[in-house]
Amino acid sequence: MKREKAMVLFSGGVDSTTCLAMAIERFGKENVIPLSIHYGQKHEKELEAAKNILKHYEIDGMVMDLTPVFAESNCSLLQGSTEEIPESSYMEQLQESDGNPVSTYVPFRNGLFLSTASSIALSKECSYIYYGAHVDDAAGNAYPDCSETFFNAMKEAIYEGSGKAIKIEAPFIRKNKAEIVKEGLRLGVPYELTWSCYEGKEKPCGNCATCIDREKAFVENGMVDPSL
Repeated sequence: MKREKAMVLFSGGVDSTTCLAMAIERFGKENVIPLSIHYGQKHEKELEAAKNILKHYEIDGMVMDLTPVFAESNCSLLQGSTEEIPESSYMEQLQESDGNPVSTYVPFRNGLFLSTASSIALSKECSYIYYGAHVDDAAGNAYPDCSETFFNAMKEAIYEGSGKAIKIEAPFIRKNKAEIVKEGLRLGVPYELTWSCYEGKEKPCGNCATCIDREKAFVENGMVDPSL
């Protein structure tokens, strides 16, 4: 019987790399297609990490450039932004934003990524698309396109819009980053190859929100972040 295939939205960070490992375990690496996306980031560190991780797994990936879509956004992650990347936790940022999304929220990014992946997945005869949304990112409306409500809506829309051919999988939608790392450790994920920091320096800054969350997740698993 022909094996099902999965596409994985793959940035080279902790969450997407753990999703990749889960998909490989379930479908076999020959049936997994990682999709990495340029969207006008200020640096290429995550995408460089993605290439190294794909070498580790001996698997080929795809790359798309959706930079023009976000050209009008002033999101602090993007090259054309006048905003500085905050050096504080998401909780601290949300307290200052009156519950609005944080400045590193790329407008409807996951919506666009999932829609793009769906079109490609249909052409590649994939039955599933994995992405790494989790409760820490959704908390307090920091990233509204990481919420369970958003996931359920997109899951239904893509399932119906694909002729019921594609299912969206968000295995961490009710899990926090520490639980993601725990699962990744079980799978032997090469976290030393991943990159999460919003800054593009030689080493992670340790001060941006994603660095703070990442370090905490490893500490809660009784270990030091291997990227440090």
